[in-house]
Amino acid sequence: PAGVAAQEPRTRAERTDWLETSRYEDVQRFIEAVAGSPLLHAGTFGYSYEGRPLPLVVVGADLVDGSPESVEATGRTRVLVLANIHAGEVEGKEASQILLRRLAAGQHGEWLDSLVVLVAPIYNADGNERVSVSNRYRQNGPLGGVGERANAQGLDLNRDHTKLETPEARSLVQLMNAYDPHLVVDLHTTNGTYHGYRLTYAPPLHPNTAGGLIELLRERWLPEVTAAIAREYGWPMYYYGNAYAPAGGERGWYTYDHRPRYNSNYVGLRNRFGILSEGYAYADFEERALATLAFVEQILTFAHAHATELDRRVAEADLAAADLPGRRLALRAEHEPGPVVEILMGAVEERLSPYSGRRYRARLDVARPERMREYGTFRAMETGVVPDAYYVPAELGAVLDLLRLHGVRTATLPGEQTVVAERFRVDSTRAEPREFQGHRQREVFGAWERAEATLPEGTVVVPMDQSLARLVFALLEPRSDDGVVNWNLVDAALAEGRYPILRRPAR
Repeated sequence: PAGVAAQEPRTRAERTDWLETSRYEDVQRFIEAVAGSPLLHAGTFGYSYEGRPLPLVVVGADLVDGSPESVEATGRTRVLVLANIHAGEVEGKEASQILLRRLAAGQHGEWLDSLVVLVAPIYNADGNERVSVSNRYRQNGPLGGVGERANAQGLDLNRDHTKLETPEARSLVQLMNAYDPHLVVDLHTTNGTYHGYRLTYAPPLHPNTAGGLIELLRERWLPEVTAAIAREYGWPMYYYGNAYAPAGGERGWYTYDHRPRYNSNYVGLRNRFGILSEGYAYADFEERALATLAFVEQILTFAHAHATELDRRVAEADLAAADLPGRRLALRAEHEPGPVVEILMGAVEERLSPYSGRRYRARLDVARPERMREYGTFRAMETGVVPDAYYVPAELGAVLDLLRLHGVRTATLPGEQTVVAERFRVDSTRAEPREFQGHRQREVFGAWERAEATLPEGTVVVPMDQSLARLVFALLEPRSDDGVVNWNLVDAALAEGRYPILRRPAR
């Protein structure tokens, strides 16, 4: 987009000719400068590990304030733009500030007829402040350094959407529970393959995501956005992937992981639209930011034009989730072979940074087509039947806290009750030999068996006729690849040879 740097206020990246990225205080001052517009309401949505308030700007017409109640009262479709989840991947932070500046100046005013836009420009606020010219030094700028990938706990915020061990992730889920955005756009930077795209993207990848959401994203929304950007800027964009041949497999274009620990996949299991944006690491910093900005603007243009349909698809996904008991869903998944497609492969050259003394990689103007099979979706490796409800013992405080944080609806037995239930027979368990995000991830083997059980007073019932049933299934099924077993929340019971959560079979 032309003329970005001539507008005021300017981001730190613009002021330094894209040599530096914005620090936390820069973002705060920028928000203060644009928040004079009656369309923008500046606030926060929680705290970082080191206690920094996490900025949130709510943009909408005729809002009393930026509160969830005021936003809900408009009846408009809600969109959340989330940037800087990895603080070394900084173009989204700059692009989201420029987006706010444009909205404050009255650009894209038509969006606000049908949308309320929430912008969280600096999610990993602590990691952002740990700037070094050696962080992500292989990417093409900013040469003045970037922050760290992890938060101040040393945890990856984009692996924390199911276990919620960071204050940032807990804050984000509180935001989602309060504002209930129909769409979340998550802004990143690639690593890996040298390709010919200015930006790559992905919808939610978990196979349990509501089909109506995926259909709209893959068949119309993302293709129309891609075509619009190609027409306006001449920039090719495509689905996220890396070109490689896994052990024993064929060379192909492989997308990333399906599990809901990742933001867009988590959003999908909440029955909401999620879009991952990955700026190309070897394009220069300014180009990455402008490509990200153009991508977000086209996403919002589509959302504005089809807001009624977005609302309908989300409502249908919620209704379908409440009707899942008795149906089969995926417990574990694998890449699904797709068609052979033409992928634009690229090339880079190495250049010496005068500041770090290390070599970074700069994109060359190369787009060489290569035909390969696409592995851009996932299929179930193992499935299970959704029950009518789960029974969680009151002493499993960590599990119950997790369900409450996610916004899951529960009830508590007022007295002792004898039920016909299913108990998971534990045959064995296996923990990963290497630690990941502070855990040795666990897998349990066994099967559900019918059993009469006497449930004590205080047992928590998690009904599955609710909108978050897909997420609950991922959290509480013992064979799930991203639930409470995986993250060691029931290790003590498993050490005794039992899975402590029972379930009521579907009728």
